[in-house]
Amino acid sequence: MLGGFAVKNNYLVGINHGWEALLQKDPEEVADFMEVKYQKPQNLFIVPHLNENYVVDCINKTIRRERDGSLAGLELTMLMLHYLTFYKTRAGLEHTWVSLKEIPNGGILFYPAFYGDAIKGLIEAFGGSSQLFLKCAKMLGGHVSNYGETSSIFYVFPKIPICVVIWEGDEEVPANATVLFDKSISHFLHIESIIGIGSYLAKKLINLARAKFNSNP
Repeated sequence: MLGGFAVKNNYLVGINHGWEALLQKDPEEVADFMEVKYQKPQNLFIVPHLNENYVVDCINKTIRRERDGSLAGLELTMLMLHYLTFYKTRAGLEHTWVSLKEIPNGGILFYPAFYGDAIKGLIEAFGGSSQLFLKCAKMLGGHVSNYGETSSIFYVFPKIPICVVIWEGDEEVPANATVLFDKSISHFLHIESIIGIGSYLAKKLINLARAKFNSNP
């Protein structure tokens, strides 16, 4: 219980800092640099996220799914605010995939924890069925890629593509998975948010797999 309270409190602190940082930014610059829409009269942004749009309301300090008005969860709220505020200069995608281990400022140090938190779960969920992975990926707007054995690319945010790769196991070779980021990602998010966004996507896929598995007769 105390651990859950601490995590929630950390999210709330991060979210408050995120709103403060966003309100200090030039909104037209944010929209231009991060490829989102800004609606000046209402002082809000429209941010694509996977297969949905979210409304970032700078007046009421809320983030809601455009389709039904539901509030974004704490984790997504914090990640979206970080995406809109972390950049220092204009940068573009490099179209080169790298693992977390290759990302500067601590990627290799955090990789073991990331493997245990995200990649291991992907292996357990999809290592026996790449077709299940593709079905779950499609539900999140994933685009089939030719990288590795079975893979999909997800635009978590407009400038944050992530490629999830699954290798099915057999009697001789164990199943495997990896999460790859565009090399440019360190321009758009700090290392903690990079880890967070990779884990966030992995957990959404894993939860979809569990839901599909539990719904089968």
